[in-house]
Amino acid sequence: MEGKARIVFPIVATALVVFVVSAVVTFVNIGFRADFARRWLTAFIIGWPIASLTGYIAFPFVRRVTVRILNFLEGESV
Repeated sequence: MEGKARIVFPIVATALVVFVVSAVVTFVNIGFRADFARRWLTAFIIGWPIASLTGYIAFPFVRRVTVRILNFLEGESV
């Protein structure tokens, strides 16, 4: 990935993941209560910046590890 995509991708990817995961974890912890939406959005707002920063740092490493794993599985030298 190059250019602006390197900046936008972690933001969009982590937004989707944190949106779903924060909903599930909030539901598991408190159930569906009157304040569910507020608590879910609070968890999302806290989690998303952390996940985005983690994505910026981790995604290049994850790409390299993925390539190495695939090369190993396909019998190519690493």
